[in-house]
Amino acid sequence: MTTQYMRVNKLKIIIALVLAFGVSSVKAQETPYSKPSWWFGAAAGTNFNFYRGSTQQLNVDFTSPTAFHNGFGVGLYLAPVLEYHPADSRFGFMLQAGYDSRSGKFNQVTTPCDCPADLNTKLSYITIEPSLRFEPFKGNFYLYGGPRIAFNQSKSFEYQLGTNPNFPLQAANPAVKGDFSEVKNTILSMQIGMGYDIPINSETAKTQWVVSPFVAYQPYLGQNPRSTETWNVSTLRAGVILKFGQGHPVNTPVAGEAQLTVTAPTHETTTRKVREVFPIRNYVFFDAGSSEISNRYILLNKNEVANFKEDHISFDTPQNMSGRSERQMIVYYNILNILGDRMGKNPASTITLVGSSNEGADDGRAMAQSIKTYLVTVFSINGNRIAIEGRVKPVIASEQPGGTQELALLREGDRRVSIESASPALLMEFQSGPDAPLKPIEIISMEQQANSDAVVFDTSGSKETFTSWSVTLKDSKGKSKNYGPYTQPKASIPVKTILGNQPEGDYKVTLTGTTADGQTLTKETTVHVVPYTAPIIQESIRFSVLYEFNESKSIAIYDKYLTDIVTPKIQNGATVIITGHTDIIGETDYNKNLSLARANDVKSILVKSLANAGTSNVTFEIHGDGEDENLSPFENKFPEERFYNRTVVIDIVAKK
Repeated sequence: MTTQYMRVNKLKIIIALVLAFGVSSVKAQETPYSKPSWWFGAAAGTNFNFYRGSTQQLNVDFTSPTAFHNGFGVGLYLAPVLEYHPADSRFGFMLQAGYDSRSGKFNQVTTPCDCPADLNTKLSYITIEPSLRFEPFKGNFYLYGGPRIAFNQSKSFEYQLGTNPNFPLQAANPAVKGDFSEVKNTILSMQIGMGYDIPINSETAKTQWVVSPFVAYQPYLGQNPRSTETWNVSTLRAGVILKFGQGHPVNTPVAGEAQLTVTAPTHETTTRKVREVFPIRNYVFFDAGSSEISNRYILLNKNEVANFKEDHISFDTPQNMSGRSERQMIVYYNILNILGDRMGKNPASTITLVGSSNEGADDGRAMAQSIKTYLVTVFSINGNRIAIEGRVKPVIASEQPGGTQELALLREGDRRVSIESASPALLMEFQSGPDAPLKPIEIISMEQQANSDAVVFDTSGSKETFTSWSVTLKDSKGKSKNYGPYTQPKASIPVKTILGNQPEGDYKVTLTGTTADGQTLTKETTVHVVPYTAPIIQESIRFSVLYEFNESKSIAIYDKYLTDIVTPKIQNGATVIITGHTDIIGETDYNKNLSLARANDVKSILVKSLANAGTSNVTFEIHGDGEDENLSPFENKFPEERFYNRTVVIDIVAKK
């Protein structure tokens, strides 16, 4: 016991010295530091040891007349600690290695002579305990667990046989002392535990100290001290860890630091103007179990009809020529309003609405009736001009007999009303039949340009709010200009004011700001300033060709359209970019090849018609993007989006 207490006293002295050093270093530092990843310290705790099993033959020389079974004891735990857990991670590692007492006293038993018997043990180990550390909430609370490797140091026992209480005059029996036999030198077991880190000094100090109360449980599995009999030990350990770590200097802005963002105009040479000829797919899709028009479609009331014009449909302009086109879906979702407007302008036109439903022809007819009712009541179209039919499958169905894959998506596409007509005023040029799209709408869009002719200075990122601030711009010749003071966080200075007669220039920018408490803060940066020049507009035109599901050879219906409508728009020296797409139904590789086949079909027709027209020096770029959702024109959430993704897009870029 003396040696044990000496160890404790030495540990206390070491901890006190290190703590004193750490506190002094904290007082000396002023720079903020990060949370340490490596921690060093010491753990002290109490083991609550629970004995189970049978113990009777204590060694080769002595066997108790009666077996001992249960017991309990309290022992000391002391160990140095090493921890690694990065501040930005929930996981870490712990290593403890030290003195581990499993001392205890067995419950008293009665021997055959009606004498009480007691058994104590000083069982102890040197233990090595590596553990995985986990912070479930990425905070101060943590869990840990891992193996325990223990090397036996003490295995002594003391056995005391008492006297029969019925014979009080008996002489006391001498205690039997010795070491247990058959004691294992090494034990491999496990533990699980939890703890909580409590900082005891600044969390931005260079040397940071933490005290961490903990509790751990080490079950009996593997904890059989001896290779004979059945004695096992379960331990509940409670204690505290004192540890410290060294942080690293951080460059995070502190309160009072100024921030400045300077945005100068850029010199754009060209901008692209795109004129798109967007076909209107002649299908209206219905939600499962409903014969009412889906709320995805834009429906008007009767008072709004007079102000509706198909060429006035509003939509967002794109940032570039590629990507998903929400503006086009807005056009499509006006399909019933476009149809009503055209029928009103062309009183001789007629249509047939063919509803297709897997639930039966009557359900399909009810879907068609919903559209007819809308056109009649809202657009005042004579009902005699609108015929309705009901079918189980559309004439051009996506689901084919014997098909087994992705049936849900295919059936969504087949639950629709097809708009059929023989009136040219309603249909796309040179097309007719149940799959003929409606006459397209032309969309003109322009790339957005920041036509600013001013340099913008922004101080809103500063930790402090400025009551006033100003900027100084110094050019490469050392000449300075001062602007301000300003009271708002942003200010704009015209480019011409900064440059004067100079064509462009590089400037060193110095911000000087005054805070509410009178503190003056500065920030420096640089900026290159050029005058704003209006870009040259490069015009292009886009056409789209639509396909039915899984088709690549039905391009024949577009032959005359491509020859008579698209080809005349291609000038000598132009670039024609042809891109094929598919929806997400089917295998990826198959769809890749299908989209490329569609694009090549379009190219072959254009090449032939350009040769006949005498147009030369045309460059073709052919792409097959398949079902790639990063490149597809539309999403694939709804059947109408998937139908529009079955397309070939033709971009005609004129020679610069």
